[in-house]
Amino acid sequence: MTLIEFIYGFQEVYGGVPPQRQPEFLALYTSTAKNPTVAFALSVFLGSFGIDRFYLDQWLLGFLKLITLGGFGIWTVIDWFLIAGVTYEKNLELAQRLAGSLSAPRS
Repeated sequence: MTLIEFIYGFQEVYGGVPPQRQPEFLALYTSTAKNPTVAFALSVFLGSFGIDRFYLDQWLLGFLKLITLGGFGIWTVIDWFLIAGVTYEKNLELAQRLAGSLSAPRS
């Protein structure tokens, strides 16, 4: 996923949140969203140990990277190009989950 795709997807999700709940949505989103720059830095410096995948809550992939030392370095280098897109996908999934929970009527 590219940054442009993420922005359009986020705008669509945000538009589906009731206006009175949008500040709550933004507060929850910004407190839990993952930063693509941090994910990239983790991938570059600690990617061989799977720390970048652990950061993105991908525990199985992180463990596999850890025990193979980043796929013997190959997986680590590939992740340098993919990790930002993975972060955008995880953040869009987070936004969709939050919007779904906030769109439901309060009880």
